[in-house]
Amino acid sequence: MNKHLGIMLVSALLAAMVMAPGARAAKNYGPGVSDTEIKLGNTTPYSGPISSVSTTAKTELAYFAMLNAQGGVNGRKINFISLDDGYSPPKALEQTRKLVESDNVLAIVATPGTPPNVATHKYLNDRHVPQLLIGSGAMLFDDLKHFPWSAPFTPSIDMEGRVYASYIAKTKPDAKIAVLYQDDDFGHGMLAGFTKQLGDKAKTMIVKETSYNVTDPTVDSQMIEMQGSGADAFVFMGTAKAAAQAIRKEYDLGWKPLRITSWASSSVSGALKPAGLGKSIGLLSATVFLTPADPTIKNDKEVGDYLAFLKKWYPAADPADVFVIQGYIQAQLTEIMLKNCGDDLTRANLMKQALSFKNVRVPMMMPGIMINIQPGSAQMFNQMQLVRFDGTAWVRFGDIVTVDTAH
Repeated sequence: MNKHLGIMLVSALLAAMVMAPGARAAKNYGPGVSDTEIKLGNTTPYSGPISSVSTTAKTELAYFAMLNAQGGVNGRKINFISLDDGYSPPKALEQTRKLVESDNVLAIVATPGTPPNVATHKYLNDRHVPQLLIGSGAMLFDDLKHFPWSAPFTPSIDMEGRVYASYIAKTKPDAKIAVLYQDDDFGHGMLAGFTKQLGDKAKTMIVKETSYNVTDPTVDSQMIEMQGSGADAFVFMGTAKAAAQAIRKEYDLGWKPLRITSWASSSVSGALKPAGLGKSIGLLSATVFLTPADPTIKNDKEVGDYLAFLKKWYPAADPADVFVIQGYIQAQLTEIMLKNCGDDLTRANLMKQALSFKNVRVPMMMPGIMINIQPGSAQMFNQMQLVRFDGTAWVRFGDIVTVDTAH
């Protein structure tokens, strides 16, 4: 046999072995990935009207620092680049373009807020960049047909609105309801779910709907309208700053309705402390997270591990801050997705892993609640737990509420 022909045949045979089914897969890397590093990015409002949510990204940075100190994920360190977007859509788009086009990140992970994510939604999908663990429950992020590169983390605002409406209809069927909602996709979406769940009764039960803008200095005038409506149930659908103002003003007015606040405004440090813990007693909400101060789980091992993590890696954090707990959970889910990718760290495979969660629960999620992505949906959660604030902590009550999210 010709020597050169023999070499060519051997080379072809080796190539075929590599390509053959069952052969060991070669490493396959997307942007921002090497044998030693995985580069991820997000934007976060470190400044602006809802800067209190920045503790989520700070927790994620701390968690990835801990992972890196332990050797990283599958031997690779996570380089998490988190930039300030000021809760401004134009700035969020500008910073996201920098992360994708200059920093060359593999994916955008855990950007909070509806407006910043709306601003970058089409841009990321057009470029096939995963937009993962989106910190918004807006329904437009659960649309795999038109936006296959986006997957939300936060329970949908439609589902959350339906949970609150179901509770009121069951426990106070003759309620006169006043709703104060944030004038953006977040507030409109939750109100739509709430109204849809009440059905025909919405016309008689909802006696007042009033909106506010996140840049409004106060919501005092809206709260006076709420009280003047004669409502005996009040539902707040917005974020922390306005929630604190609403709770305080309601108390000062001497108005004592059944009170419900959205999960996004349930942070003890971000909303309830500024309002006054005593003024927040009896407030209701719904969540998928544990609260470390909940007396029913204070001796739980995973709570102890969570507190130990914060003490070492993020000592400035308030352990009861719902956005800190969110960051802790999102970081764990990011770790799982990256581990499941193995050496196929491409954008397509990462997106596949993000949509493959079945019967998954990580520490600091509410017991009994599992992540189960339904057919045709990108939504992680279809369950929520009602909670009541006792002056110190959010305490769970009642049964877990399950809502069908399959498309």
